[in-house]
Amino acid sequence: MKFFQRLGRSFMLPVAVLPIAAILMGVGYWIQNVAGDNIAVTFLNGAGGALLGNMPILFAIGVSLGMATKTDGTSALAGLVSWLTITTLLSTDTVALFQGVEAAEVNPAFGVINNVFVGIIAGLIGAFAYNRFKDVKLPDALAFFSGKRSVAIVAAGISLLVVILLFFIWPFVYSGLVAFGEFIATLGPVGAGIYGFMNRLLIPLGLHHALNSVFWFDVAGINDLNNFLSGTGEYGVTGQYMTGFFPVMMFGLPGAALAMYVTAKSTRKKIAAGLLLSGAISSFVVGVTEPLEFAFMFLAPVLYLIHAVFMGISLAVSAILPVRMGFGFSGGGIDLLLGWVNPMAQNPWLILVMGVFWFVVYFLVFRFVILRFNLKTPGREDDDVALDGADATTADGGYLATAARFIDALGGRDNIVELENCATRLRMELGDVAKADEAALKRAGAAGVMKPGGRSYQVIYGLNVQFVKDAMEQIMSGRAEAPAPSAPTAEPVAAPPQTATAVAAPATVRLRQPIEGAVVPLSSVPDATFAEGIMGPGVAIEPTGDTVVAPVDATVGHVFETGHAIALVLDDGTELLIHVGIDTVAMKGEGFQTLVEAGARVTAGTPLLRVDLDRIRAAGHPTVTPVIVLNNESAVIELI
Repeated sequence: MKFFQRLGRSFMLPVAVLPIAAILMGVGYWIQNVAGDNIAVTFLNGAGGALLGNMPILFAIGVSLGMATKTDGTSALAGLVSWLTITTLLSTDTVALFQGVEAAEVNPAFGVINNVFVGIIAGLIGAFAYNRFKDVKLPDALAFFSGKRSVAIVAAGISLLVVILLFFIWPFVYSGLVAFGEFIATLGPVGAGIYGFMNRLLIPLGLHHALNSVFWFDVAGINDLNNFLSGTGEYGVTGQYMTGFFPVMMFGLPGAALAMYVTAKSTRKKIAAGLLLSGAISSFVVGVTEPLEFAFMFLAPVLYLIHAVFMGISLAVSAILPVRMGFGFSGGGIDLLLGWVNPMAQNPWLILVMGVFWFVVYFLVFRFVILRFNLKTPGREDDDVALDGADATTADGGYLATAARFIDALGGRDNIVELENCATRLRMELGDVAKADEAALKRAGAAGVMKPGGRSYQVIYGLNVQFVKDAMEQIMSGRAEAPAPSAPTAEPVAAPPQTATAVAAPATVRLRQPIEGAVVPLSSVPDATFAEGIMGPGVAIEPTGDTVVAPVDATVGHVFETGHAIALVLDDGTELLIHVGIDTVAMKGEGFQTLVEAGARVTAGTPLLRVDLDRIRAAGHPTVTPVIVLNNESAVIELI
């Protein structure tokens, strides 16, 4: 699954450039139909076509970059080399030379070899060649080709093997699709539904063009697209293999985009919004759906399967109803307006009614499935997936140094079997707990340690524990090197580097209650880290409400991506942690919804988090909520 999440994320690079290209080309197409060919049409179509027409190359480069262990142009070059090798050797003209025939006699399958599927294969080859051979050392006589210089050469060699396989396999795949299309064309509305379903399923492979040719052009005598545009088809029949695309492309997919946005983590909503909004506009206006579809088809394949089923249902229902519409480019708003007065158009207003229905269906179904199965749609990806392709050198040197000392104090990287973190601590499974050096951990910056039992071991650090954990993973995986040890200081620092501001004097921190419920002593919390005051002084609340609010005017210092805790910085520098439940980090965000972002200014009563207490209890976790002062061990919290 992690592989497919990374693959889905690698699609974001090429997908991000497609919406504007689609809009440019769609506007150019609209101008061409209204005013004929002119310089504006040439300019817009050329600009948009430069990207849309070369989408497979964009995927070859994007996938090779995204799947490489380190962002490096070498992998992109290898992906491009692989793409050029495969598509050149399997082009119609080259295959004609191989077979000793004229180009016109070559199987038409090789005429569509330039597709996204091949682009993805080329990208994976480029990434594999980079990951495996970037550090290879050759004999001195071949030393020039050592390391990164070998990557593109290896990619070309692997591509030659792929060419041989595709030379024999590709014609059978293409011919089989054409034969299948000709068969389902005899099934009426049911066939239209099957076609719509298969059309979407084949998008990731780039083979939908083979199926489209059966229904849209004169391969099997249907010629739906050309007959509609020319107005010479059969009224009430022509357009049945295109009509159902309009409601889904114009309304359904934007509804899916909205569902993915509202379920994104609050800290990533802005990033997700840019991708999803541009994809929704592209789908609605022009009917180019790839920017949205590639955003979730590999991250959450079950959603794409649902999308394919919905597309099939839309085409089947449209074929049954007295509604017909066609397009010249795709099923977007521009083509709907242009085709509205076409003599083959039948009750086009029904498309808008169907569209509203599909918008609601897509939104509700996608939102339910995403939340129910915790799918990693844009804005909900796992942190480790996001880091896999990152350059290790971007990690903060201070955290790398702390991470290196922690690893040594824990008995070395081989002794760390599992590594996770919650709001303030590292949570680990160690091969041998006896190898952990508690004193060394405290000298390295730990506030304390916890030994829950067995091989479990926890290191209490502070709010920046995520960065230490990330740096530890980078060192343990070899993506970063441990900094050279510096000269020892005269007095080791035992306090955790979790705070930016220290509040020296004892203080009474007056707060409103952040969540409804009964106030209980901190010592009653079933977690020694809180109960013994290791993290700091405070109180606890056994909640009955479902919303955590700001207990005082403050700035949001940190929002944990799992949504179970939030840190605030008060105006006097006091740092406050509100931790909902115990061990709720294990729920990975289920049952929690963050309502603010880090850096936001909040006033007393501002909603911060929404929590489902029943879901926490069902997961077996206590719901008691500690409220802790992190940077003043003498502080006293007074709820007012």
